[in-house]
Amino acid sequence: MTDFLRPATVEDALALMAAGGVVPLAGGTDLYPATQRRALPGLVLDVTGLPGLCGITTGPAGLRIGAATTWTALARATLPPALAALQQAAVEVGGIQIQNAGTIGGNLCNASPAADGVPPLLVLDTEVELVGHRGIRRLPLSQFLTGPRQTARQADELLTALHIPASALSGQSHFRKLGARAYLVISIAMVAVRLDLQAGRISHAALAVGACSATACRLPQVESALTGAPAAEAPALIRDADVAAALSPLDDLRATAAYRSGAAAELLRRSVATLCQPVPA
Repeated sequence: MTDFLRPATVEDALALMAAGGVVPLAGGTDLYPATQRRALPGLVLDVTGLPGLCGITTGPAGLRIGAATTWTALARATLPPALAALQQAAVEVGGIQIQNAGTIGGNLCNASPAADGVPPLLVLDTEVELVGHRGIRRLPLSQFLTGPRQTARQADELLTALHIPASALSGQSHFRKLGARAYLVISIAMVAVRLDLQAGRISHAALAVGACSATACRLPQVESALTGAPAAEAPALIRDADVAAALSPLDDLRATAAYRSGAAAELLRRSVATLCQPVPA
């Protein structure tokens, strides 16, 4: 039998976690399938009712997303075009039931190499907020994810929020993923692209690839090649070799490393082409 705890404050939650043997739970869409038992073992800490863990707020410093915000809430929110990739990913996470229950923070803490939310957040220069008895600390998302199913979160810490700086809220973004079918499948490759366009040229480029390496990653060499380029020429500047060099692609039952690498490069070209289309007069 599973014992559920539902603290009213973050302080109460941290006190319970300090005692050890407590498993944080938000939507449970990753935790339950991974349990492989009839019930979750030990004490389960339901964090969905904690103040500040749900919802999206904006301020001078940028945008804050509570870690227990659901995919459905993200998909329905009114957000800048720079977050279009995140909203596109939100409607491709599992099915509607998963989107209603699953949370963005749970997606990150599960740390799957194929987590849909990670590439769109990487191109937004996202930082994660971790709260523990030692205080609050913030880490770039790229440093939070340390390997497959591994993060920098300490056992007595909670992931409470994601922070997107104001500087990353400019431009437009796009998300694409490739799998055996459109929904309810683990991706073979996925990409997110955010571009700023000025006078027909790319003034800033941020590109990320997921499901192709131990952790999703940015592609700085490809970003440099695109920066300053005419929008019409940008897709052709994404070279398969540059993408492969950044990825160290995985080789598993779903796809070979070579296929993944080539697919990621093509998905990037298609997303860049979508964002570089001329605006109708």
